[in-house]
Amino acid sequence: MIINLKVNGKNIKVGVRADEYLSDTLRNNGFKSVKRGCDKSTCGACTVLVDGEPVLSCSYFSHRAEGKSITTLEGVYAEAEKLGEYIVNEGADQCGFCTPSLALTAIAMKNELENPTEEDIKHYLNGNLCRCTGYESQMKSIKKYLEVE
Repeated sequence: MIINLKVNGKNIKVGVRADEYLSDTLRNNGFKSVKRGCDKSTCGACTVLVDGEPVLSCSYFSHRAEGKSITTLEGVYAEAEKLGEYIVNEGADQCGFCTPSLALTAIAMKNELENPTEEDIKHYLNGNLCRCTGYESQMKSIKKYLEVE
């Protein structure tokens, strides 16, 4: 089936299978920041924004995205680069596999919540797993990003 998507502000028309997930559709169309981690909706590595909300694309059928606005890291590169400076400065950038989804989730949180508490941040980031850095350095970097930016 052919679906119409708006990815990072550009309208695209793509052919998808009825059982195809958005993570596969995006990766097959060059959006390589979308990672495949667990394929079970437990690690968060596949997170993209659908109409501004974080969505686990490994369990979101592509056809459900018909006519929706999808944002990958490539679409918010300048904003992600600002956050990336804080992540690097706090040593939270080890392998980088989780960084795209973490950045998208933090950007969505910034757009949604005003002056989030540490508990708000933890709740919002719940489900973004990192196997390298631990969460303290990520928390510090995100708090600094939210305070300054």
